[in-house]
Amino acid sequence: MDEILEIQQLRRELNQANYDYYVLDNPTLSDYDFDHKLRRLEELEAAHPDQVTSDSPTQRVGGKVAEGFQEVVHQVPLESLQDVFSIEELEEFGARVTGALEGPAEFDVEPKVDGLSVALEYRDGVFVRGATRGDGRVGEDVTENLKTIRSIPLRLPEALPHLIVRGEVFMPKAVFGKLNEERELNGEALFANPRNAAAGSMRQLDPKIAAARKLDIVVFNIQLAEGKTFATHTEALEYLERQHFKVIPRSLCSTMEEAARYIAEIGDTREKFSYDIDGAVVKLNNLSDRETLGSTAKFPRWAAAYKYPPEQKESVVEDIVVQVGRTGVLTPKAIVKAVRLAGTTVTNATLHNQDFISEKDIRIGDTVLVQKAGEIIPEIVAVVMEKRPGGTRPYHLPGQCPVCGAPVARDEDGAHIRCTGAECPAQLLRHLAHFASRDAMDIEGLGPAVVEALVNAGMVRTPADLYRLDAQAVAGLERMGKKSAENLLSAIEKSKENDLSRLLFAFGIRQVGQKAGKILAARFGSMDALLAAGEEDFTAVPDIGGITAKSLLEWLHSPQSAHLIQSLRDAGVNMESRETPAGDALAGKTFVLTGSLEQFTRDEAGAMIEAQGGKVSGSVSKKTSYVVAGEAAGSKLRKAEELGIPVLSETEFLQLLQNS
Repeated sequence: MDEILEIQQLRRELNQANYDYYVLDNPTLSDYDFDHKLRRLEELEAAHPDQVTSDSPTQRVGGKVAEGFQEVVHQVPLESLQDVFSIEELEEFGARVTGALEGPAEFDVEPKVDGLSVALEYRDGVFVRGATRGDGRVGEDVTENLKTIRSIPLRLPEALPHLIVRGEVFMPKAVFGKLNEERELNGEALFANPRNAAAGSMRQLDPKIAAARKLDIVVFNIQLAEGKTFATHTEALEYLERQHFKVIPRSLCSTMEEAARYIAEIGDTREKFSYDIDGAVVKLNNLSDRETLGSTAKFPRWAAAYKYPPEQKESVVEDIVVQVGRTGVLTPKAIVKAVRLAGTTVTNATLHNQDFISEKDIRIGDTVLVQKAGEIIPEIVAVVMEKRPGGTRPYHLPGQCPVCGAPVARDEDGAHIRCTGAECPAQLLRHLAHFASRDAMDIEGLGPAVVEALVNAGMVRTPADLYRLDAQAVAGLERMGKKSAENLLSAIEKSKENDLSRLLFAFGIRQVGQKAGKILAARFGSMDALLAAGEEDFTAVPDIGGITAKSLLEWLHSPQSAHLIQSLRDAGVNMESRETPAGDALAGKTFVLTGSLEQFTRDEAGAMIEAQGGKVSGSVSKKTSYVVAGEAAGSKLRKAEELGIPVLSETEFLQLLQNS
């Protein structure tokens, strides 16, 4: 490839990867691949200096301030580090440092935490502000979110006039696993890795969300300390320990050979850390020598980050098993011959989905290359074709759920294959949590923790079992008690009277959301009418397309669904539509709600619109009749103004409803 074209292509790839990671919190390129592509771009730009542009990823440290947070200009820049990818490059770094100094040099070696870098600012010993690194010079003010991290001291034993400390926010690996379990239970997208989860949590506008994520931090540098001087980095870290900070573990080394041994030790024992690491940092310990060496335009000359390469080893696929997740997704897993990777023994590897298996043509009996993706999840990189034994056959996921035997179906817009069973045991927690949620049957007090307790106690196996619970037995559950049990059973009893539209949404039928549930309930009026309807009857209803109709028909007539519907009917759950529009004054009008409303929630406003025959949409288009804009309205308001769509304030919206 022509080098000029390669420069342009690399810039596009790296800028997109930067945006995906730093702005969207959705990494699409591994750190290792990103670092190597950046290294290649630097080499090409050095060879073609006339091609260097201000938007090149080599001309910035990285990052972008997100909307919703105030900018913070760092008094002392939060520099990035030069990466080295081999022991030879590490030795070259050591030689450059020692060659520029008079006398021997001592190096501090620390694990490189894979998290979100922040600066903590203290005035007179009190924590006053915290900011993300951003591009190194300008970051985001996340003070309130940082205050939720319990390991950050809010007041220090020694009150220096001004202290700025740098650290790395991370999500403990155990917390990450639990968080993804909860997100799966709630039908939310899973986080790719703990670093992604920590970054997403720290950039939440609501500190309560950050607090619930149980983030942690380790500090590794003093950026500024008025009224205090230190001779070495080690001395500064020891001071931070005395100030009640959680400080990075480290080791002092007098040679690069000694540093390389400690780096290898960190890599071999990385599973002992509560946080993920993606390398090790080597820093000159003497602070005055650091000032002597200074920094380039991008990196300090006195430090380097050794990046661990993804370790790959051969193993053999001994079997492929299929797990059914809480959302019904069938996930294949390869059972592989035990192999040691990144400090742990690996005996299985994720296969993601059928497309992944087919693309790599992975078969039982194959010799494969296994590596740890993001140092967490083992995955198969490739099949060693020359070692494939005779008689192997392509692998295909089963057509029935391995847990309940119900048919499986592929998502229309993705690679997932899901169980369609209404009473599948593997999906029980997810089914129950959704069934009880506010927009479904709205059973107050039946959150994920209570659902899990009921299931673990064997009291509930289907949603219908909720209506047969015994108050005394529920009261005996951990952290329940008599009053809580009575309140829960009262809420369950109350839910029997809900409209049919809520029940349809509560079933969790693919393609049938809250809106479709209301439309179907209003059109057919009863569960019996829905059961008697055919696909053409469903597609004749406005806003119900062929895909939704087919999914609904298949669900209604599956044996598990029939059993669930009858069990709920026997328990006294309403199967009729009881909601009738109050009028049709807004018929044919489509509204979009944006921003924060003061007098009611968006859901309440939407219900008021629908009660007058209007429709509520989630996006602005030329077909939109009105946009109702509350406080802090964003992109939807801007699009409405661009398209010339009438924009109503909350007061104007209420006047429109009253006039209706």
